[in-house]
Amino acid sequence: MHFTSEQRLDDGVLEREFTLGEIPGVLWTPASASPSAPVPLILLGHPGGLPRMYPRVLARARHCAADGFATATIELPGSGDRPRSATAEQARADLRRALEAGEPVSGEIVDRLILPLVDKAVPEWQATLDALLALPEIGGPVGYSGGVIAIGTRLARVEPRIEAAVLFAGSFVPAVMFEEARQITIPLHVLLQWDDEGNDRQAALDLFDAFGSQEKTLNANLGGHTGVPQFAGDAAAQFFARHLLK
Repeated sequence: MHFTSEQRLDDGVLEREFTLGEIPGVLWTPASASPSAPVPLILLGHPGGLPRMYPRVLARARHCAADGFATATIELPGSGDRPRSATAEQARADLRRALEAGEPVSGEIVDRLILPLVDKAVPEWQATLDALLALPEIGGPVGYSGGVIAIGTRLARVEPRIEAAVLFAGSFVPAVMFEEARQITIPLHVLLQWDDEGNDRQAALDLFDAFGSQEKTLNANLGGHTGVPQFAGDAAAQFFARHLLK
């Protein structure tokens, strides 16, 4: 992990941009973090295009820092300045055509768009987690917060260091993810925007039903993709406080 910039924000949060191989990312640590007092970590997922998503991710990072968490995010494969995938671009174009025509989005399109992304992004998140946990000011436990929900689902299944997850139900779900969901046992808190124009609401509800966790909560609110109410974010913060502040 190579840090490329560093700045102290007005609330005392230390923001450091980094690269891990070809992967760009950002790490935020609260002022309280130190080698003698390492803090727990939350990985912040997003739908890609980190420069565009930065203001929203930063707001989440500041909120987490106020609760005593370090946070980090990375750019998704094929997004931002990372190399594009011709297969993903074609799947994205097919998705747009289906949506613009008012047609159902086929499982074949969803699989072509999402599954290669999950297969590449999850190992990158795990490599990033290796590097982050090697920093003396960051310790466990670890949580995951955000989307793409298929990435969060895979991470929750395969990464034993993640002890709790808040999943954002705002993206398409490949059919194979339902079997993976049944194998998940960590506590989950799922955020669903009922009127999200880019989300298959029924698939999100079916995925929630499939999760094998004994503790799982669905927080569903009226509104579009970016209309998550503040109290829903507060509930997610309380969820992480219960499970990660030990």
